[in-house]
Amino acid sequence: MDNPNYSTETRKGQHLSFEEREEIQIRLKDNWSKYKIAKSLGRAYNTIKTEIDRGTVEQYNGRIKRYKATVGQIKYESNRQNSRKQYKRLKVSRFVKWIEEQYRSEKWSFDVCVGRALESKEYSRDEMVCTKTLYNYADKGLIGIKNIDLPEKLRRNTKPKVVRQNKKNLGKSIEERPDSILERKEFGHWEFDSVLGTKKANEPVVLTLVERMTRNAIWIKVRDHSAAAVSEALSSLEVEFGDRFSKVFKTITADNGSEFAELIDTKPDNTEVYFTHPFSSWEKGTNECHNRILRRFIPKGEPISDYSNDDISFMADWANSLPRKILEYKTPEELFDEQLDLIYSVG
Repeated sequence: MDNPNYSTETRKGQHLSFEEREEIQIRLKDNWSKYKIAKSLGRAYNTIKTEIDRGTVEQYNGRIKRYKATVGQIKYESNRQNSRKQYKRLKVSRFVKWIEEQYRSEKWSFDVCVGRALESKEYSRDEMVCTKTLYNYADKGLIGIKNIDLPEKLRRNTKPKVVRQNKKNLGKSIEERPDSILERKEFGHWEFDSVLGTKKANEPVVLTLVERMTRNAIWIKVRDHSAAAVSEALSSLEVEFGDRFSKVFKTITADNGSEFAELIDTKPDNTEVYFTHPFSSWEKGTNECHNRILRRFIPKGEPISDYSNDDISFMADWANSLPRKILEYKTPEELFDEQLDLIYSVG
């Protein structure tokens, strides 16, 4: 690296300025990597990656692709103009507080509270949520009433029985993975998964990648739940990290889902791929825990198409900037950057 000791402070929660977009355009012409640009600007890697994807245009009948700061700015302003989504939980805080008070003082059920509020017209429809949503809030810890406080709910089995079908093993079993990977003392071992919104055909999904040692996550919105879409995403990461890819991605562990059927053919020779046993999500538990973080933003059944690449990038940045007790209260982003600094300093 030309200058491994960047002095720029990281700016979180701030949108890129046009001046920063111009800086990105200049550095890309100088053949800087996305990671190096992120370090220089004090920005998260995911933020820079999303911005470059958004502002890249085709020229000369598609023969050349270049990032343009003006295009990135125009698309950003357009997205901001169309962004009207609010988190419903914040909007109904007054109603939720009233629910908690009624439950504790009168022992009313959620359904009684909702029905009473509608009858009394104390709250408008926009200020309320339905009974089912209140139970979902209890599941997610978004309300001051826990499932253990709802004895009737605990007695009910709401999950239908599912007849499991055998899945095809796509490659090396996780049993062949070196035991040293379990110790999390070496950087470069990743777990892959995909998060669905709806189950409609051709619906976009989020490809989730988590590095085991640093717990750093890369979340990528891909066009659909297909092996081809995952292969495209992996190929884009190879382009971004170049000849350092096999040092950043030493191993990949995925499940036997059909979307990972082409991993063996797509990955570079120096990257090993392992697959978990069928129906054993706990074998890549780090990724599963991060998927639950993603579900805080995108509940099950909500279309991924409702969220832009910027939204997904914001969610990943939030997760990566969250201090973790298991990391001695450092953030995944800090530890990930330290490891990339070591890799890039070698040259």
